[in-house]
Amino acid sequence: MGKVTGFMEYNRLAEANLPVAERVKNYKEFVLHLTDDQAKQQGARCMDCGIPFCTSGCPVNNIIPDFNDLVYQQDWQSAIDVLHSTNNFPEFTGRICPAPCEAACTLNINADAVGIKSIEHAIIDKAWENDWVTPQVASHKTGKKVAIVGSGPAGLAAAQQLARVGHTVVVLEKNSRIGGLLRYGIPDFKMEKSHIDRRMAQMQAEGVEFRVNQHVGENIKADDLLAEFDAVVLAAGAEHPRDLPVPGRDLSGVMYAMDFLTPQNQVVAGDTVVNQVLATHKNVVVIGGGDTGSDCVGTSNRHGALSVTQFELMPQPPVHEDKQLVWPNWPLKMRTSSSHEEGANRDWSITTKEFIGENGKVVGLKATKVAWQDGKMQEVAGTEFTIKADLVLLAMGFVSPLQKLLDAFAVEKDNRGNAKASTDGADSYKTSIAKVFAAGDVRRGQSLVVWAIREGRQAAQAVDTFLMGSSTLPR
Repeated sequence: MGKVTGFMEYNRLAEANLPVAERVKNYKEFVLHLTDDQAKQQGARCMDCGIPFCTSGCPVNNIIPDFNDLVYQQDWQSAIDVLHSTNNFPEFTGRICPAPCEAACTLNINADAVGIKSIEHAIIDKAWENDWVTPQVASHKTGKKVAIVGSGPAGLAAAQQLARVGHTVVVLEKNSRIGGLLRYGIPDFKMEKSHIDRRMAQMQAEGVEFRVNQHVGENIKADDLLAEFDAVVLAAGAEHPRDLPVPGRDLSGVMYAMDFLTPQNQVVAGDTVVNQVLATHKNVVVIGGGDTGSDCVGTSNRHGALSVTQFELMPQPPVHEDKQLVWPNWPLKMRTSSSHEEGANRDWSITTKEFIGENGKVVGLKATKVAWQDGKMQEVAGTEFTIKADLVLLAMGFVSPLQKLLDAFAVEKDNRGNAKASTDGADSYKTSIAKVFAAGDVRRGQSLVVWAIREGRQAAQAVDTFLMGSSTLPR
């Protein structure tokens, strides 16, 4: 604990954002990481708790009090070593993780939590700026070959861990660029793709091979992978979106969020996209109140939408949670993203009844208020309304992985359509098919980037043990 009274002397300091009028003109990141002095002050607020609930709240179990203290001491190089010991990609989590560690912070019981995410962001940015992030090449090769299907955070974490202990690792991605939803689902204004590119360069130097346009179940046969590799890790994410089967669903202009977000990311990357759907001069309605819906709001504003409205089926959460009731768990409370601050009309307890069309195109939707009682939804009589909509984006989450991949390997599924694999015991992360493992959203369902990294790392340890009989990789 670098400064015993730090948490009493200093207030939490949020990272600065560029002004709305400036940032909506482009797709560049607009969150500015803390200065050295600001980060030192924020690190001083950490109480180095005897039981660090922040660490248990973090799915990758970052050793948070240690790197907070090292930043306070301005020992940045040791801080990145501690951070990298549990997290392969802090530049991803420092930008897009919702920070469950901060919800679990002891200070959060009756004050503002330590700004852990902002400290992490500052550490990794300084590490890249000073060339402290270097390849960790294995001292010897094992002769074993591992295929990773999917190049999102779970697949990349597994690949890097396995390469560092000497296995030959090949990452297969069905799209034309590496990164999965990090590349195609997260808008560049939240995370620029240069962060993925330089990690790829590091991993290639460590021996990882990346193959794009490799769609297992279509142009790549599962049997061929099983014949070529000693182990296969399925890390393809959960990409099957939740639909809204109401009248008018087939109208032009009603589309899944990813079909709207992905082309924009491709355009920013310099790809040519034919017939890209833009929100320019349109009344946009986003259905779904989560992060994907927020990304649709931010992208629509950058397109120059006439209006943006976001509907959520669940009730409006409280502005402040009851900390004594929920701490250290993730609280249900009102969350306003930077995209919402850029402009959006939001409403809760809304269900869509019908999409209204003219000449095959959506022009509006009918909706009504709902009430929730004992977990059941009931429409509220007399609250039906109609709203203009030239573009409707369905952002209601993902229900499962793409089934074609799981069917190609004939792996057993759980009752939600995910690859069935336990995380405990000797069969950790193993599927029902010999030498096939599953990790990340393809196994657990739609989740957070930190959970994906954790599962990728743990699956790597399981694969290494399977191949070699034991493993030096962390569990």
